[in-house]
Amino acid sequence: MEQNLGKILIIDDNEDILFSAKMLLKKYAQQVLIEKDPRKIPFLLNHDTYDLILLDMNFHEDTTSGNEGFYWLKEILAKDPSAVVIMITAFGDVEMAVRALKEGATDFVLKPWQNEKLIATLSAASKLKTSYKEISTLKKTNSALASQLSQGVNLVTGQSPAMQQLLHLMNRVAKTDADVLLLGENGTGKEVIARSLHQQSARADKVFISVDMGSLTETLFESELFGHKKGAFTDAKEDRVGRFEMANGGTLFLDEIGNLSMAMQAKLLTVLQRREVIRVGTGQPIPINVRLICATNMPLQQMVQQGRFRQDLLYRINTIELNLPALRDRLEDLPLLVDHFLKRYAQKYKQPAKSVSAAALERLKRYDWPGNIRELEHVLERASIISENHVLQPQDFFFLQMQSPAFSENVPQTHNLDEVERATVVKAMGKYDGNISKAAKELGLSRASLYRRLEKYGL
Repeated sequence: MEQNLGKILIIDDNEDILFSAKMLLKKYAQQVLIEKDPRKIPFLLNHDTYDLILLDMNFHEDTTSGNEGFYWLKEILAKDPSAVVIMITAFGDVEMAVRALKEGATDFVLKPWQNEKLIATLSAASKLKTSYKEISTLKKTNSALASQLSQGVNLVTGQSPAMQQLLHLMNRVAKTDADVLLLGENGTGKEVIARSLHQQSARADKVFISVDMGSLTETLFESELFGHKKGAFTDAKEDRVGRFEMANGGTLFLDEIGNLSMAMQAKLLTVLQRREVIRVGTGQPIPINVRLICATNMPLQQMVQQGRFRQDLLYRINTIELNLPALRDRLEDLPLLVDHFLKRYAQKYKQPAKSVSAAALERLKRYDWPGNIRELEHVLERASIISENHVLQPQDFFFLQMQSPAFSENVPQTHNLDEVERATVVKAMGKYDGNISKAAKELGLSRASLYRRLEKYGL
């Protein structure tokens, strides 16, 4: 283990302690700085940054109570809340150790220390500092993403009555700190709505953390959400910051919350009620301040009646309830969505932006969209890649008809010639996945003749 502890600052009024600590640590750290006068701490922090700080608890003026150490700990954390400070003292006891941790110290060591134990303590603290840096990077990334999103087309818009009602409620809710529950089918854009609420809130410059609750197992739940201490369980090889702690000051989005077991629900409820988390393997509560947004496609009220979801948890998470409309209930917004996605894929695949014909748009409107906006994205991406047309035509979306229950591949039991011809054309197009040339050859028609029939039957 060489040079993985970063830059270390050691503050102790005992020069022998400073010298021995520096000699021990210099082969493990990039740089070790020592200082015996704690009054120089503000100057040191103003002119440099440190990955780890070892701070004595007792100086000349007060050799046993640790009050001086607690004072300087508070000063350090006031200047740098993410500072990793390890307290050192020759007069430590359990009560003093607990107080140091409660006041923000990362760890606590007694002197004279065992060299191996000190190195192990600093190594664990260094990994925690790395986690803090990752959180800071994540916050900056979220800020950059939010800026990019605000410059593009906002998908949280629309002229349909369903979207107008949703937008009205969102505008009233977004600037508050109220917890929000988003309900709607899969693919309706619940995370997009959650991010929009965050961007319009007073927490917009803070981090937005998203968690897929449906992917969490019983064993990973606490570690993922609340964090853990190194050694708390078999695979806990280092300290880990949980998602609640990462989102502190910002917004935490818990997707698929209806998939939680009753045991997980109880643990989540405890954290929400107390507004604090305890990392697995520790007894130290960490205050949290998050705006909670949850989402599900499951009928939570019905699940409460069936004993599958806690009523007290439902009360806690749905201060405000927003219902997202399915795409089939907001077809007036389809042109806006289509235009947005086609522009996105033109940029992604470095090709001229495509558009859709009026006939193609009518076909899209007649489809039921069981996968909602997510399915629309995939459909438009496929069409923009495969089609050679700059203006997408109905046949570029023919595969949708084969998926829709409104259409059948079988010839209907009828003697109406138009219906028989229409069904035959549908079957041929389906057989060749919308390939006009192959379907026309199968039907014994020219391409132009087949195009006329597709237009005639609105296909």
